[in-house]
Formats: sequence, C-alpha cells, structure tokens
Amino acid sequence: MIETQRIVIVGAGLGALYAALSLAPRPVLIISPETLGEGASSAWAQGGVAAAMSVSDTPAAHARDTMIAGAGTVSPQIAHLVTEEARQHILALTELGTPFDRDLEGDYVMSREAAHSHARVVRVKGDQAGREIMQTLVAAVRQAPSVQVLEGVLATYLETEDDRVTGVWIERAFEPSGPVLIKSPAVLLAGGGSGGLFSVTTNPPRIRGQVIGMAARAGARIADPEFVQFHPTAIASGEDPAPLATEALRGEGAILVNADGERFMLSVHPDAELAPRDIVARAVYLERQAGREPALDTRAALGAEVLTRFPAVAEACERAGIDPVSGVIPVAPAAHYHMGGVDTDTEGRSSLDRLWVCGEASSTGLHGANRLASNGLLEALVFARICAVGIAAELGDIADAEPVTPAFPDGDVPVNEAAVQVLRNAMTDGVGVVRDAEGLKAALRVIAKIEAEARTETMRNMTATATLIAAAALARQESRGGHFRSDFPDMDPKLAKRTKITLEEALKIRAAALED
Repeated sequence: MIETQRIVIVGAGLGALYAALSLAPRPVLIISPETLGEGASSAWAQGGVAAAMSVSDTPAAHARDTMIAGAGTVSPQIAHLVTEEARQHILALTELGTPFDRDLEGDYVMSREAAHSHARVVRVKGDQAGREIMQTLVAAVRQAPSVQVLEGVLATYLETEDDRVTGVWIERAFEPSGPVLIKSPAVLLAGGGSGGLFSVTTNPPRIRGQVIGMAARAGARIADPEFVQFHPTAIASGEDPAPLATEALRGEGAILVNADGERFMLSVHPDAELAPRDIVARAVYLERQAGREPALDTRAALGAEVLTRFPAVAEACERAGIDPVSGVIPVAPAAHYHMGGVDTDTEGRSSLDRLWVCGEASSTGLHGANRLASNGLLEALVFARICAVGIAAELGDIADAEPVTPAFPDGDVPVNEAAVQVLRNAMTDGVGVVRDAEGLKAALRVIAKIEAEARTETMRNMTATATLIAAAALARQESRGGHFRSDFPDMDPKLAKRTKITLEEALKIRAAALED
C-alpha cells in the first residue's frame, strides 16, 4: 500500500489532463494505461468542440438544440450551464496553444453538424480537433511540476470505507501483475466510455467500460446506461476499431446513398443526412441489414478537397483501398459514445463521497437519450474544470507530495481476450442499434457466463458495465434517442425521465431475465 496526498486521476484523455492543469499547483497523480496522449477517445475525436462563438449564435440556442437532440431527458440546468461556459474554454485552449482553424479576419471557422441550428463546431485542420487539443494539453501537463503521470498502469478497483472512496488499486496495463493500493484524499474518474464493449466501435481498443464498471462495483449510482450512441458513418473497411468518417463531411454536403444509388435519408427525416445521429444510424443499419450496401458520397460536395481538408478520413480510405474522389465510402453504424455513466451532480460528484467523475465515464444529464454532435469534448472540458474546483474546495491547500513509485508484485492471470471478443459480439448482436427483449436476454445470459468465469478485475469491470447497459435497456420498454426497441418502437411520454440504477439493481433484472 502507498499513501499519498496526491489527487488521483484515473484516465488520460481530455478531461483528465484539463482537470490536472486546473488543479495546479495541488499535487496530482494521473493513472494512464498507455503513453500519455495515446489510447484516449479524446484524441480520436474528429468533429471538434461545440460552442456558440459566432455573433449570430447564442448559448441559449445551443442549449435548446442539446435538449431537442436529447429526446426529452436532458437536464435543462446542465444544458444551460455547459453551453454558457463553452466560449471561455475555447479561449482557454487557444491560450494554451491549440491551433483552431481561423479565417482571414482571425475569426474561428465554424462547421455545422447534425441537429445543430447553427454552424458552431470549432475545428482544427478539418478533422484533427481531438488530436491537436490533446497534443496541446499533453505538452502543458508534461511541463506542470505538480502533475505526476504513471504510464502503462491500469486502475482496476476502488477502495471504499462506509461509502467513501479512499483509494485506487492499480496494476500493470500490458503484462500481468499483482495489484497495488494507492490511498488518496480524492479520486477523479476520467477514463472514457464503453464503445469497446461492442464488436464494431470507433473507440480506442482499451475503452471497454472499465471505469464505469469499477465505480458501479464500488456502489456508485449509474445513470442512463441504456443510452449508447452509434455513429452512423464508421468506415466499413473491416478494421477494429473502425475508422470514422466524421459527421463534418455531411455538414459539408456529403450524402448517404445505397447500392441502387438512392439517397435514402430523404424519405427518413426532413433534415436528411443531418438528422439526429440515432435516426441516421438506424437508417444505415437497416440498409445494411437489407443488403443495400450504404455508403457516404463526398464527390459532389468536396471532390478532391476531401483528401486535404479531412486527412484522417483520407488516410483511413487509403489503408482500405478506397478512393473517395472517384467512388463512395462504405459505412456502417458503430458504438461511438456512451451517454450513460456514473451519475454526477452539478459539481461532478458521484453518489460516493470523495469520488468525482468527468468526461464520457460520467452521466451529467447533458446528453439525455442522444448526444448532440461535438458536445462530448465540451462536456469533458466544462466538468473537468468543475470537478477541479470542487476537489480544491473540499481538500483545501495541499502541501507538495512525493512522487508515487509503486512496486508491482508478479502476476500470472492475463485478461482472456477470447472471452472479451465473445462479450463484444454478444453486445453488438443483442444490445446494438436495434434491440428487443429476446436479444437483450440472450446478451445477459452471455454476460453472466463470462462474469462467472472471470479471473481478473478488469473483466469483472467490463461485465458490470455490460450488465448495466443490457439490463437498463431491457427495463426501458420504449424507444427513445439512442435506445431503440423493435418490440416497443414508440416513445412513451410517461418514460421521459432519466434512469438511475445501481449494479445491485441491474443484477436483479438480469437474474429475473435468466429465469425466463
């Protein structure tokens, strides 16, 4: 066991790094599975950060779009809080050196994405926003004397005493080891979402719901776990994770067509390709199920410019042997963002004392049933700062702390990757874009079997989150936002409320389902 006065931050994405900088000069310890800046979903974000930066736009309009997209379960208080703070965080990132795209007058170049009433997504080099923001923050963290980073280390379990989090158990990330307990005055979870629990995902390989599961196993209340956003235009090239064809392409006029050349979104929604993501994802899914090979056509809208304006898309196409200048880009829906997560209040606190959560691992009430495009990075920024302020107020001034130097005992139980793949397949098959009771129960049976055979805390964290998603999806007998039940295809006005659930409650739902 190691005792430290450092505030432990689990994760190394945008929220984690921004919080660490916001806590300075208080001593911080970041637990990062990979080398800092690698393996975080933030770095893969292509669209940008949503913020009302233009004179024709307002935070109120941004909040209104957020609530409409969220399909009746967004917290108005949180929507207004986040959108009103958006501008100051864009300016702060600019001050740190993020090279946001500017026009000749020096104004931010804004793009429009689905369900936004204005062009309000601030970008970097077309589709490089996440990568460039992360590079800026990594450089700042590397230079911050108050921040220590443990790289190649994975958090696996929370230590608690009487509903208070007192520390974090950690292990080596890339080779089996025994655990080491780090006792800390406060823990901030900022470790990403759950996309990797599905077999088709745009998330980095290690983002598999472990942080949410870790909190749930410690007793933290979870909110809205059934609401998973599937991005409609992952590039269907067979890569795992699937490369992303950013929504900004559709914002620039790219269209969705099928093998018959039909622009199928025109008959689905008035906003066609710029309809809310869940609607577009289901339409693409149904085209694929029918064998009509949906694809994104950028030729008329962008021509050869797609290669220079969207370098990440161009690179992914080149790897797959796709020429977007002369042909179309095959697409498929992929697990992209988890609206659900650890339930937090307006100060980023969880239901457990001394545990704060920000970023995709949290559920603040901003996203409701369907996240508005490019609100993810924004929420991470706003709540990273809010959590930092709350932790500082709770703990007061902290004297400088010595570096943490864990000595890991040997271990011999690696994560069973074959079982992980079985789990991912079960989640995509039964808890994917279109769900029904039979498929959800089948998935819960697979999850329970894998959990019973699990030998590592990491696997138990994954199965905990998978159980929460599937059980909450089974309990919500309606369709809303990212949650679509083919056996309950309509929205039920009586169910326009957020889910609040513990792992214990989810396990009871699972047990009842397994008895059927």
